[in-house]
Amino acid sequence: MWKITQPEINIGVVGHVDHGKTTLVQALTGIWTARHSMELRRSMTIKLGYADGNIAYCEGLEEPEAYTTSSRCPDNTESKLLRRVSYVDSPGHETLMATMLSGAALMDGALLVIAANEPCPQPQTREHLMALKLIGIKNVVVIQNKIDVVSKERAVESYKEIKSFLSEMGYEKAPVIPVSALHGVNIDAILMAIQKTMPTPERNPNADPLMFVARSFEVNKVGTPARDLVGGVIGGSLIQGVIRIGDEIEIKPGVRIERADGKSEYIPLITRVTSIRFGNTEFNEAKPGGLVALGTELDPFLTKADKLVGNIVGRAGRTP
Repeated sequence: MWKITQPEINIGVVGHVDHGKTTLVQALTGIWTARHSMELRRSMTIKLGYADGNIAYCEGLEEPEAYTTSSRCPDNTESKLLRRVSYVDSPGHETLMATMLSGAALMDGALLVIAANEPCPQPQTREHLMALKLIGIKNVVVIQNKIDVVSKERAVESYKEIKSFLSEMGYEKAPVIPVSALHGVNIDAILMAIQKTMPTPERNPNADPLMFVARSFEVNKVGTPARDLVGGVIGGSLIQGVIRIGDEIEIKPGVRIERADGKSEYIPLITRVTSIRFGNTEFNEAKPGGLVALGTELDPFLTKADKLVGNIVGRAGRTP
C-alpha cells in the first residue's frame, strides 16, 4: 500500500445542473460529495463538495489503461502513486453561481462536464467556462458525459457542438473525453489528461501562510456531552506557507457585529489550530495544495452554516 500524502493540486468540477458532476467525482474518488440533506433531497450540489482522489500508474499496461485510482493493477502488482488530487464539486444551478465562483478561486485546473444528451452549450455550461476564463484558469479538460444514453450519431453531433463552443470561448485546445461516469467508462483517460495537462503549480512553503476559506461548519452532533464538544472547523485551500497543529491563526475580516450607533464592523478572529485533516486522513501540518479542514478552538456557532466563507487565514498578527 502507498503512504497517503497530502493532495498537491485542486481541480474544479464544473458544468450545468444534472450533467453528472457529482457522479463523476464519485467515479474518480469513490466519494459522493452531495452530503447535505437538502442536496440529497433535491439531487443537486448546493454547497461546494470536497473529495480527494489518487492518480496512479501501472507500468505494465499501455496508456490510457495504465492510469488508475487504485493501489493495485489488474495483474495484482502495485501501482505507482503519481500524486493526490483534491476535487471541488461546484454547484451548477444558476442561483448558486456565487458558491461556484467562491470555489473557482481555489482551482488550479478544471473538469468541465457536458452531458451528451442535451444541446451544448447549456446556460451554466457557458457561465462556468466564462468564469474560469475570467479568473485565468487555462487548464481545462472537457468531459462529454452520459454517452451511454445516446446513439452513436448523437454522440458525434454532441462532440461537434462541444468543439464549436470551446473554439468560440478560446479553449479550442482543451481535450474532450467521452465518458460514462455512471458506469466508470474512460475514467483512465480522464486521469491521463489531468496528469498531462494540469501540472502542480509552484508553491512557496517558506512564505507566511495564507489560506482561502471555502467552507466552515460545526461537527458536533446534537446531544454530544459537553466534555466531548470540539471547536468549529474551517475548510479551504492553503495558497502558501505551512500551518501546523498548535499554530495561532488569524481569520480576516472575521465576524460582523452591529454597533450601538447602528453601523456595523468586522472583528478579526484569533484562534489555535487543534487538528488538520485532508479527506479522512489526519496530519500534523498542512502544506500548500489540496483542500484542508482545520479544527480550531472557535465557538462552533461562529463557523456553522458556512458563516466564515470568503475569509482569509494567516498567522496571527501577519495576516494581510
